[in-house]
Amino acid sequence: MDVKTLTLGVLCLGEASGYEIKKRFEDAFQHFFAAGFGSIYPALKKAEEEGLVTCTEVPQEGRPDKKVYRITAAGRAAFAAELAATSPEHKVRSEFLVLIYFAHLLPPARLAEVLEERQRGFEEMRRMVEGCDVECPEAGELTPALRFVAGYATAVFGAAIDYIDAHKGELVDAIKEGSSR
Repeated sequence: MDVKTLTLGVLCLGEASGYEIKKRFEDAFQHFFAAGFGSIYPALKKAEEEGLVTCTEVPQEGRPDKKVYRITAAGRAAFAAELAATSPEHKVRSEFLVLIYFAHLLPPARLAEVLEERQRGFEEMRRMVEGCDVECPEAGELTPALRFVAGYATAVFGAAIDYIDAHKGELVDAIKEGSSR
């Protein structure tokens, strides 16, 4: 799924400015999809050109006009079609796993830091997802789908935390001993 498609999905939840869409990527999707202004605004422009969204400029005092995007019926249909056609692949792009794959090339102290840092990161992400119903008031009441996503993410992060905790000492010790197993 690309940024344009997910942007259409965000707009299915209600009208939003580019900034608000980026905040949704940072808040609701950060644990499974990343996008910045450099990809969101071109995606919105293309979606507008294709008639999938409309844009209204809202005057603001002392600032440039705010562009508010709304999904069209064609955009909603395009998003629904993309959802129906999307394979449920689970892609992982992880600098952490690259570091661990080449752990034998890291100093043991740095490896220990990497493992601790990633474990803390997973713990922070799990807390964020667990608290989403409190910290994401714009989402309103959590739907069954949002509860599933939050529960799945919580379980994945919990498993990762537990795995790192159970095996980090073994890996660091192996690297200290010069073993690359």
